[in-house]
Amino acid sequence: MLNHPDEDGLLDVLIVGAGLSGIGAAAILQARCPGKRYAILEARDAIGGTWDLFRYPGIRSDSDMYTLGYSFKPWLDAKAIADGPSILRYVRDTAREHGIEAHIRYGHKVVRAEWSSEAACWTVHAGGPDGAARTVRARFLYMCSGYYSYDHAYRPQFEGEDGYRGRIVQPQFWPRDLDYAGQRVVVIGSGATAVTLVPAMAQQAAHVTMLQRSPTYVVARPSEYRFARRLQALLPAKAAYWGTRWRVILESMLLYRLARAKPELAKQRIVEMARHQLGPGFDVATHFTPSYKVWDQRVCVVPDGDMFRAIRKGQASVVTGHIDRFTERGLLLQSGQELEADVVVMATGLSLSILGGSAITVDGQPFAPNEAMSYKGMMLSSLPNCVMSFGYTNASWTLKADLTAEWVCRLLRHMDRRGQQVAVVRREPGVTPAPFLSFTSGYVQRAAALLPQQGSRRPWQVYQNYAQDMMTIRFGRIADGVIRFGREGTMP
Repeated sequence: MLNHPDEDGLLDVLIVGAGLSGIGAAAILQARCPGKRYAILEARDAIGGTWDLFRYPGIRSDSDMYTLGYSFKPWLDAKAIADGPSILRYVRDTAREHGIEAHIRYGHKVVRAEWSSEAACWTVHAGGPDGAARTVRARFLYMCSGYYSYDHAYRPQFEGEDGYRGRIVQPQFWPRDLDYAGQRVVVIGSGATAVTLVPAMAQQAAHVTMLQRSPTYVVARPSEYRFARRLQALLPAKAAYWGTRWRVILESMLLYRLARAKPELAKQRIVEMARHQLGPGFDVATHFTPSYKVWDQRVCVVPDGDMFRAIRKGQASVVTGHIDRFTERGLLLQSGQELEADVVVMATGLSLSILGGSAITVDGQPFAPNEAMSYKGMMLSSLPNCVMSFGYTNASWTLKADLTAEWVCRLLRHMDRRGQQVAVVRREPGVTPAPFLSFTSGYVQRAAALLPQQGSRRPWQVYQNYAQDMMTIRFGRIADGVIRFGREGTMP
């Protein structure tokens, strides 16, 4: 197999992104389509994606590793809620064990991808590590570049920032020289990044304040699962992993369905859990009682209740209010309260990016993802031979990424058996469009104009349900009457 064909060579599959999704996709592709020639383009100079990019204090998963881990590689570490370095090591170990490293082209940022029906292939243009342009041709384009921009995060601007004497930092671009020991820190935000930063920074800072505009659902979960350790003591590693994985999947689906069916009961239960963690004297109604329903936004997990513990000890506090402006010493709120801070951390969210932010053309015509409809949450209408890996909002990303990789292999084998080179889905009449994601989170709402649509019925619906997707994606027919197939020189 030729691992690195020259610019005139033709790959079977080009994977974009060497993070959790891309490495998993490559491993499954090698196992199920061993004759396929493939390469991975990675914009950065290392494997790991999110887990190599983010270096802020306490970086960790907000999903358990029994489901965030790959289906084919057991997670053997003790902690289910794992820290970033452990996850990065897991991804890199997977790449090394499966010989994937030799297929990766580092420093190759995709800027443009052009589909030609005449040649039945993609021509992908990327910036190389030396600054020179690179061109790669492939029959099939597999986008595993995630859903947010690595180049910039969401960064609101506030009046008075120029006069602030402290330091303002962003988690996505954490400065290596930042020494916050003994400093007063304000973390702006209340999402997964904020609830991770607060207890981690509180270990060294004089005090950490989480400043939020409105409360988020926060749930304490154990960092280690005792039932997982019991299974590991009784069963071989792979069997124990699968037993734990399916228990977590089924529990998560059940809890999600209960929360959506009984939203007020779920809300009451989560708020009571926070009250139990923080004690009777804490104002849970103001700081930990959201106005929206459970799972209208992602529920934040704090392992072993670390953030609650930091608040109980007086190392951290929560303030709910709106910023009026920065002052020399910190932040002035609209309520008139001033928060003094030596360091302000803008944990204000991500900037979403679809298809890696690259410009796409189909037979010379620009392709707009926001005008397309998503097929099974994987393909976009009128975009030939292209699949995007996009995970769940209510469960681990990798659960859907693994299913997607398996489906790609099924699709490729189906096409090979019939001598077909082109696969494309077309929007069907009578399918009512709906938002791709039903989340009310700020980062989703800000990107609403960028995201594709989903449809009112299958196979255009985006399920946030692993069992439904497993039946549809793993066992459903490839030739379902919606995907159109063709040969080189045609556009079905």
